[in-house]
Parts: sequence; structure tokens; C-alpha cells
Amino acid sequence: MKKVVFEGAGVAIVTPMNDDFSVNYDKFAELIEFQIANSTDAIIVCGTTGEASTLEDDEHTKVIEFAVKQVNGRVPVIAGTGSNETAYALKLSKDAEKAGADALLIVTPYYNKTSQRGLIAHYNYIADRVNIPIILYNVPGRTGVNIQPATYLELSKHPNIVATKEANGDVGALVETIALCGDNLHVYSGNDNQITSFMSLGAKGVISVLSNIMPKETHDIAAKALEGDFKASAQLQIEYLEIANKMFVDVNPIPVKQAMNMMGLKVGPCRLPLIDMNEANTKIVEDVLRKYKLM
Repeated sequence: MKKVVFEGAGVAIVTPMNDDFSVNYDKFAELIEFQIANSTDAIIVCGTTGEASTLEDDEHTKVIEFAVKQVNGRVPVIAGTGSNETAYALKLSKDAEKAGADALLIVTPYYNKTSQRGLIAHYNYIADRVNIPIILYNVPGRTGVNIQPATYLELSKHPNIVATKEANGDVGALVETIALCGDNLHVYSGNDNQITSFMSLGAKGVISVLSNIMPKETHDIAAKALEGDFKASAQLQIEYLEIANKMFVDVNPIPVKQAMNMMGLKVGPCRLPLIDMNEANTKIVEDVLRKYKLM
């Protein structure tokens, strides 16, 4: 059985920006402390929600270094280092390892749309050259590439590839993947509306957008499942389902960042090409925040 990077709810944390779009490190420290104080089980930096695709190389490394220093070993820090160029993904991964990350989150190559054999070659190439665990990230809605269960089986044979963040929404494929890989590949839900269902099948937790605004509540959904109390977990999953879904009325992380700003967390804007929501979607997010008494 491979070592588990974390169990429970890890936050795919936003990267707060100043008005000039520079990274707001003072606010970033506040957000990390807010997460840890509210029982978040891991901090995932420089992912999709962290706008990694708009960070320059030096910013990317500095954000990881800052998070590692601020967390100071209290929970694992997992760094997003994916790219559609294998050599560049390796560079980001080695930089993250040097910065002190506990594990890597590596999304499938996007736009190139490689084959399943290409995925195996890509991930094994990186895994051969780093010394910290890799969590795969499968989100075909954003990348155009979907990791098949048989491909997961091949990838799980590498000792450094320990888990996947699965966000393809296909529970049937998830069951097949778990059946094939067993304890050689741990699973995290990549969707906040599927935490209980994934964990009832053996997933270790979730890498969550919702945790940015409701860290304790998201942690509790996962914690109840880890305790084997799936009825209580399901009750919480259903209770927070509406707000979890409304964080995707526009492209992530636009809604969650605007929600945080409405809540007074002052995380600033997204970087272009992402822009603020239109009036209708802003109203949807405002209404759901009021419903859950977050503003």
C-alpha cells in the first residue's frame, strides 16, 4: 500500500491578487491561516483555482515557497506543476520539490491531447525524475484528455505515482479504476458535489474549491465519510450541494474569488483572460452566500 498524502478535505486555494494583479502575499498568509484554523487537511497551491496558468515561473515558485513556509509542516502542501510540455512540467515539478512541497499535482497535458500511451510516457518521465509523490489530475472538461482505468493501472505501477484527483464525473469509471488499482492508487474527488459518493467507494477525500469559503463544512463532509458514517456525510453533502454547485456558474475560479470578495476576504481580481462575472451570475452567487449566511 502506498503512503497516503492526506485524508479529508484539501483546499485548492486561490491566489489572492492586489489591484495591480500582483500576488498579495499578506492576504495569502491570512487565507492559509483561515484554512488551517478551520480544519483543512491539506493546502493545494498553484492549481486551476490558484490561476497557475497565469503565474510566471518565478511567481509560481515563490507562491509554493511562501505556502510551505507559512504552513510550516502543519498540513501537507501540494503544488500544481502540470503543463502540456513534459520538459516544462518536469522543471516546475523539480522547482516545487526544491521549494519544499510535500507532493505534486500534475494535470493531464492539455491542447496537445495526447494518447493514453502518451499519458503513460509523460507521467512516468516526470515520476522517474522527482523524489516526492505525484497526484495525477484528470479534468477532461478543461483539458480535452481523459485518463482511462487501464491507463491508471499502468501509472499506478510507478512507486512515485500515488493518487489521482478525479474530476471526470464518471462514477462507473471510478469503480473500475479502484477495482484495478486497489491501494496502489489513492483517489480524491475533484468535484465538491461528489465527495460522499466517491468516499463511499474508497476515495481518501476531496481537493476542493468550496473549501475556500466553507473549509470546516467541507472538512466535515469528508471526516464523516472517513469515520464510516456515510449517512451523516451524505446529509452534509446535500445540505451544501447548492452552494458547491453555484461556485461553478462561471469558469473557476471566477465565482469563488468573487464570493470571497463579497464575504470581505478581499482576495482581489482574477488575471486576464478571466474577468468578473456578469450581473446575472453575480446575483446568483450573492443570493447563495446570503442563503448560507456567509454575508
